[in-house]
Amino acid sequence: MRIALTSLVFSLLLLTGCDKEKVVNENDLPSGAREFVEAHFPSAKVQQVVKERDDLEVTYDVILDNQVKLTFDKSGNCYDAESPASLKLPDSVIPLKVLEYVQANYPDHFIVEWEKDKTDQEVKLSNRVELKFNLSGGFLRIDN
Repeated sequence: MRIALTSLVFSLLLLTGCDKEKVVNENDLPSGAREFVEAHFPSAKVQQVVKERDDLEVTYDVILDNQVKLTFDKSGNCYDAESPASLKLPDSVIPLKVLEYVQANYPDHFIVEWEKDKTDQEVKLSNRVELKFNLSGGFLRIDN
């Protein structure tokens, strides 16, 4: 009995402790993620999709042929978009209040990175300034 219990605990630790990354087909993306790419990057092609499993969380890392990197959750919601420093992310990717703030306060610069987590969102501008916002899009601070 003791050996069986030890084996069970070891097996659970082994299974839950392993991160899994696997290159998958574009068709394996959740439909919301495919629709997001088509809507916001209509001329770009998907180069690679990596499905990642970390414990019980599943994410999809997508690299487009224009070198934009997108990250989606298992439902297909985008929560991270990153472009090369010289490429502006499409305005349609950025939440409206965040976009309006950047356009009003940094008219000579554009957004190259956007990330949203459970408590806030952050953008990086072409001049490398990082701005933090709450989830509603209200400006919080410059975060350098």
